[in-house]
Amino acid sequence: MPIRVARHHDFSCGHRIHGHTGGCGNLHGHNYRAHFTCEQNQLDALGMVVDFAVIKSRLCQWVEDNWDHRFLLWAEDPIREALKAVDPTVVAVPFNPTAENMALHLLNVVGPEAMAGTGVKLVRVVLEETRKCLADCALD
Repeated sequence: MPIRVARHHDFSCGHRIHGHTGGCGNLHGHNYRAHFTCEQNQLDALGMVVDFAVIKSRLCQWVEDNWDHRFLLWAEDPIREALKAVDPTVVAVPFNPTAENMALHLLNVVGPEAMAGTGVKLVRVVLEETRKCLADCALD
């Protein structure tokens, strides 16, 4: 039976949703909260799925190093090059940076790489964009 643990991490970043006809099509930012749920089928010798410090050093630190206080733009966004020329914090991502796509990227790309070698699997990411709005994705 799988056993799960979770840790959250707060970060701030800007984005714009290319093609959105409302306010989210404009440059803006959020104070995000990412919830990382990890699982393993058995506890280690100390009685843990994984030390919370491992989640912090591998998943939370990835977010700090790559997205915190950065501006995320889809690599195909037509304003990306112009904005990157004046702001070095612009990060090109391979998806339109919605909360849903960001959560999926953390789950399917970042998680497997960051947790490699631990025997622990990232199985769910909940990404709160605001206190009222979130994206929730999990492995089947």
